[in-house]
Amino acid sequence: MVAGWVDSHCHTHDLDDPASALAAARDAGVVGVVCVGTDLAASRRAVAVASDHAGVYATVGLHPHDAARLEDEWDGLVALAAAPEVVGVGESGFDLHYRHAPEDVQEAAFRRHIGLAKECDLTLVIHTREAWGPTFSVLTEEGPPTRTVFHCFTGGPDDARRALDLGAWLSFSGIVTFAGADDVRAAAAVAPADRILVETDAPYLTPHPLRGRPNEPAYVVHVGAGLAAARGESGEAVAEATSRNARTAFALP
Repeated sequence: MVAGWVDSHCHTHDLDDPASALAAARDAGVVGVVCVGTDLAASRRAVAVASDHAGVYATVGLHPHDAARLEDEWDGLVALAAAPEVVGVGESGFDLHYRHAPEDVQEAAFRRHIGLAKECDLTLVIHTREAWGPTFSVLTEEGPPTRTVFHCFTGGPDDARRALDLGAWLSFSGIVTFAGADDVRAAAAVAPADRILVETDAPYLTPHPLRGRPNEPAYVVHVGAGLAAARGESGEAVAEATSRNARTAFALP
């Protein structure tokens, strides 16, 4: 993989035309994309897209919203994790904003994902929303996998330091460009250069100045610009660092 942008977390497999979105991303200088599964069906789509496109990889997992489906879908996810396109497990963790699944059910699913990431030597992709306490508690008890990514990091500097102390990478989304995201920008400013990633979370969280349209991997360039501004660095420096970090965080070729 040559230097360029890597979208470390997106759901391109859920866009209307993944091939066109990936072509636009390549034209924008995106050289790598990680398509993240949120249930068994979505994980299968992510693997299929990854198998059809160079520089595209997949994760398999069950989103906290759907944690109640763990027993029904787990065996399928475990089998899918062996696919050569798969580089990660998740996104999994806690979402205590919507609480579509009870907290104890989310916790059980999170622990299962941590175990699978360790067993398969895959990267753990964490979703945590309004749940820093439970997330750090489970990670401390279970011990984080060798490679752990906090997707769509929304905490402040203290949360960043706790995640970094666990050896994790912080992945910044379009939120870093939002007017009210001062805490996120402060976290971005204190994170070491070798622990930052950029993502779109497409089709969600479209960055400024493209708000109002569905997000796509090509827009990771705007996320990178926002992260660069928060860190007082050049876009080129952030592109180089985050691309290099993505290769390490996901063990990409």
